[in-house]
Amino acid sequence: MATAITAEGLSKQYRIGELQSAYGTLRDSLAAGARRFVRREHRQHYEEIWALRDVSFEVVEGEVLGVIGRNGAGKSTLLKILTRITTPTNGNVTIRGRVGSLLEVGTGFHPELTGRENVYLNGSVLGMKNREIQRRFDEIVEFAGVGQFIDTPVKRYSSGMSVRLAFAVAAHLEPEILLVDEVLAVGDAEFQRRCLGRMEDISLTGRTVIFVSHNMQALTQLCDRAIWLDKGEVVLDGPSPDVVARYLQSGFGTGAVRKWRDLESAPGDDLVRLRWVRATQDGVPADATDVRRPIGIEIAFTVLRRGEPVFPKIKVFDARGDVAFNAMDTSPRWDEPSPPGDYVSTAWIPGNFLNEGLSTVHVQVCTLGAPQLRPHATADIIAFHVQDPGEGDSARGGFIGQWKGVVRPLLEWTTEER
Repeated sequence: MATAITAEGLSKQYRIGELQSAYGTLRDSLAAGARRFVRREHRQHYEEIWALRDVSFEVVEGEVLGVIGRNGAGKSTLLKILTRITTPTNGNVTIRGRVGSLLEVGTGFHPELTGRENVYLNGSVLGMKNREIQRRFDEIVEFAGVGQFIDTPVKRYSSGMSVRLAFAVAAHLEPEILLVDEVLAVGDAEFQRRCLGRMEDISLTGRTVIFVSHNMQALTQLCDRAIWLDKGEVVLDGPSPDVVARYLQSGFGTGAVRKWRDLESAPGDDLVRLRWVRATQDGVPADATDVRRPIGIEIAFTVLRRGEPVFPKIKVFDARGDVAFNAMDTSPRWDEPSPPGDYVSTAWIPGNFLNEGLSTVHVQVCTLGAPQLRPHATADIIAFHVQDPGEGDSARGGFIGQWKGVVRPLLEWTTEER
């Protein structure tokens, strides 16, 4: 398959506080010259920062690539280089195809022109002929939902109206490569659903999409591959569920597996100590899990001596740190003291139960003590990402937005016609 975008060693450096060149009056030019002279005399040094540093990747035709990272990671700078808005300090990028972009609300729109005039203007910039724009015009206006205001100057549009029309223009004027920044956050849930559907349609026709977003659910559903940027550098490039899971877990400083080197350093006391804790799916450790299949929380511990009966317990938190639920093993096997030895207990969270997003788990091995539990071994938190592919027996159905709440079960429904 042919390559649509090739980036090699892209780096972009900025100087903080440097006077930017601009057109102005003679007085402005004289004042600027005086400031530069004074700064040279005082040998003032500007702080230099790298918005991007040695970023390299390839995108093949028809691929949908997600780009994630915290604010200031370099995502928008990367898109501005790809759209030729700014030039890299080092490196080069090769783009094969006509590019349509949506980087900021109103980008490419002239505020004094009407929506209709801006559609034709943007189409011309993309290299479309007048008859091609005319052929798609009604479809663009209908998708944007601004038909009543299409002959109103864009400066009177709300931010939501502007972004809807801007996306409709970029997505319907047949660009071979579509670059979309986080501006979709401006639109309502129904419009976001249509935008994601439109980007999927574009990719199915063999065109290329690069999608920058903080909406992890939308990104994992739309993109097969993702790049994680941090401080201008590529941290990880791979399948989007894995990259998103690692990105979210980075905020907690932990992953899906926690293991101790020996019993002396492991959590516990003279009765019981932990050996490892991990989240698994289909028998293997899983940083990213499929919401439709059971998730196992595997707890390995060692009973060092006979004593009070012990049993494992977990506490599951959602991405905000709220407790989703507590659960402990109530099997009769823990009613009697356990013989010394190694044990592995697995708590099974059923499929289509947890909501999408990051889940964290706190693990304990306890004994009963009236009126409370007495923990003898407490593990650090492990974390895993729950993602929904939006197909098969998912509880999501055709809904694309984010479900509220910490659980999202697939219930059995009965309906009678009366």
